[in-house]
Amino acid sequence: MQKIILASQSPRRKQLLEWAEVPFEIIVKETDESYPADLSTEKIAMHIARNKALAIQGTVAGSIPILAADTIVVLDGRIIGKPTNREDAVNILSSLSGKQHEVITGVVILNNGQELAFAEKTEVQFHELSLNQIEFYVDNYKPYDKAGAYAIQEWIGVVGIKNIHGDFYNVMGLPVSRVVQALQSL
Repeated sequence: MQKIILASQSPRRKQLLEWAEVPFEIIVKETDESYPADLSTEKIAMHIARNKALAIQGTVAGSIPILAADTIVVLDGRIIGKPTNREDAVNILSSLSGKQHEVITGVVILNNGQELAFAEKTEVQFHELSLNQIEFYVDNYKPYDKAGAYAIQEWIGVVGIKNIHGDFYNVMGLPVSRVVQALQSL
């Protein structure tokens, strides 16, 4: 597989591409993560991913594919972002406790003037979590850089998730199998 550019600072996306043995280089530019109000949740994730890819498009020489992704968490139709502080993280996890939510990752691949874009959705349901469990997780794992205030591959996922329907790795931040298939089709 040819080398790609990953337009993301996410350590989880980096790890997933390494596991899939996709050769890549990371190039990131700060981008606006706002979006038009009329977009569906899937289109919001793709819109933000597209902006990430376009932000670095001019800095990449030649025909190296650019991969960008954005993951959002949706509970009852409301997007839940990254927590701003400890109290926010505790509140977010308390709102997810005992409920099902969606994790949507928008993926955009730019290559030679062409764009391949898709969104992957995974449904996640937490068990009822006690305040002690939530505070333990927040205090020990500090999930401030994670949409929905959690990482499925950490303690909270191991003990707190009742079930998932869909791609586990999508919840980590990248539907890596689908991405590899898309890259192979280029």
